Amino acid sequence: MTGAATSPPTAAPRPAGRRGLAVTTLATAVASAVVLFAATRNWDTVMTHQVSPLPPMTQHRTGTQMSPWLPALGAVGLAGAGALLATRGRLRTIVGGLLALAGIGLVVAVIETLRHGVDVGWPLLTIVAAAVVVVAGGVTIRYSDTWPEMGARYERPATGTTAKPRQTELWDALDRGEDPTADK
Repeated sequence: MTGAATSPPTAAPRPAGRRGLAVTTLATAVASAVVLFAATRNWDTVMTHQVSPLPPMTQHRTGTQMSPWLPALGAVGLAGAGALLATRGRLRTIVGGLLALAGIGLVVAVIETLRHGVDVGWPLLTIVAAAVVVVAGGVTIRYSDTWPEMGARYERPATGTTAKPRQTELWDALDRGEDPTADK
């Protein structure tokens, strides 16, 4: 092997900037929606034998019936996805922590239902979605300081500063015969 050049290992891309915020928000929203959908599916079937000649009675239980916390924590994840866009600084880091806690709560709730011998399809999908929410919370905690913030046009104007006159004040000055654009 003569002169074979080896390339240096490339570092994993960092979820910084606008793209990191967008990917994290989208992943959180989709994973939370999956949790909400999976919670409404049948996770368990209970068959109750009845007195002859009646046929056995079959009852299906959803994830919500087996673990009432699932839709609530899924809704927290969806709200957290929106809050990632609307917050900044330390508050965004707190939202990341709440997302991580909600994801951990989802995992614990699903594991508790798995102890009852349910079908594993929907619970497994819910655990994967919950893991995505936990990771999104961790990424938010780590990289939220590199993400962009909403523009100032969404902020309430500061009081006590030299603000532009309101439209009604300009019209009132014209009615009095004054030139509102003239320097005073």
